[in-house]
Amino acid sequence: MPTPDAYDEELIAQTRPGGWVNPVPAGRYNLVVVGAGTAGLVSAAGAAGLGAKVALVEKHRLGGDCLNYGCVPSKALIRCARAAAEARRAGEFGVAVPGPVAAAFPAVMRRMRRLRAGISRHDSAERFRGLGIDVFLGEGRFTGPDSLEVGGQVLRFARAVIATGARAAVPDLPGLREAGFLTNETVFDLNELPRRLVVLGAGPIGCEMAQAFARLGSEVHLVNRSPGLLTRDEPEAAAVLRRRFEQDGIRLHLGVKAVRAETRDGSRELVIEEAGQLVALEADAILVGVGRQPNVEGLGLEAAGVAFDPRGVTVNDFLQTTNPRIYAAGDVCTPYKFTHAADAMARIVLQNALFFGRKRMSRLVIPWCTYTDPEVAHVGLTAREARERGVAIDTYRVGFADVDRAVLDGDTDGFALAHARRGTGRLVGVTLVSAHAGEMIGEAALAMTAGLGLGELSRAVHPYPTEAEALRKLGDAYQRSRLRPWLAGLLRAVLRWRR
Repeated sequence: MPTPDAYDEELIAQTRPGGWVNPVPAGRYNLVVVGAGTAGLVSAAGAAGLGAKVALVEKHRLGGDCLNYGCVPSKALIRCARAAAEARRAGEFGVAVPGPVAAAFPAVMRRMRRLRAGISRHDSAERFRGLGIDVFLGEGRFTGPDSLEVGGQVLRFARAVIATGARAAVPDLPGLREAGFLTNETVFDLNELPRRLVVLGAGPIGCEMAQAFARLGSEVHLVNRSPGLLTRDEPEAAAVLRRRFEQDGIRLHLGVKAVRAETRDGSRELVIEEAGQLVALEADAILVGVGRQPNVEGLGLEAAGVAFDPRGVTVNDFLQTTNPRIYAAGDVCTPYKFTHAADAMARIVLQNALFFGRKRMSRLVIPWCTYTDPEVAHVGLTAREARERGVAIDTYRVGFADVDRAVLDGDTDGFALAHARRGTGRLVGVTLVSAHAGEMIGEAALAMTAGLGLGELSRAVHPYPTEAEALRKLGDAYQRSRLRPWLAGLLRAVLRWRR
């Protein structure tokens, strides 16, 4: 663990202030929130804003995974890596960059810590105390169906929400713990760029970090048991990303088995089985990105009558646990382990727990984005999922080589893909692969939430030139498909008559 610098100290002062004195508990809380990541903070702030008496309990740092180890630091790192890649491409745009482009990794990490510390003020213990919330720092444990103990004090509640999040899953790989490894919780502590980095796992975390470190100057090997990248997304999206990774110099080992990790002559090795042969990949660091594991241990869930399993806390469609007083939100209870999903779930909990609401998790339309270059954004069903569910679809595709803004920006590798219920144009899934896919997928999510279809996307006026025009072009493709031969013949006849 490196020595904290001024920015680390600022972060800790905001999210885990030294000398913090827990308040004297109120007689009975409307809501006790366990965990101060996104789901917990939104639940606590929202309830307090509506007049509820709220207690917020956090074991580690406020801000949770997103602020401390996830979205915030990773996107800061990715932005620096993209700047390095853009500088290397400058010649394509007639811009001369003297000498080779090299990233100053300590400066990259210092920038990340500075920005993270600044953002941490939004999640600070002092801010939430100022909202009228009783903030308790310490390990919370349920002692009964309506009580929780923290720091020797008992909090009683009418309702509670479990929002303890998740952590990096670690595979049971022989020798891995002995060799040492990084996760998303430790990789941002680095101040020296690993010359050789092996990334285990090609999901969103693995893909984002593999590309970022390769662009910052590491020799990167990306290892995945499945034969492709981003297996939850459309195969065509993964194919585009694979080509870009190869251009970035990432060495891909897909459809292989990790056998063991070793330490040899002061260097780490990850041994894989590839094409029937054992291959040793030398590394200065091994980054594990094989998924997330819910934080359910040590919470006293048995005493509270809350059921859980290795997938997390068991909830119904209203996000209510097996104890009707207690709800759950965020990574601890859902496969949609995204900050925005945690936020949306917290809003459902507020309505259902405090105001007799009947909002359902299943009605949420949840997009996601992997922040590689190009970005891969998706909402709804993929073609495979539609087949598995027996949903008949029509598919429409627009390549970004046909979108003027993408051509002008030199970003033509990607595409926009829409699946609509057969014969209707009603959207059931959209995938975007482009430099700005994450900024555009919200329009598709809104259309699906509102029950709109490709016809409405066609009629909506999009500014020119933007990459978002691809969505309008998808709508145009649907409109053209409706022009049956008999109708086209009729229209031609009408036009001849009107000459």
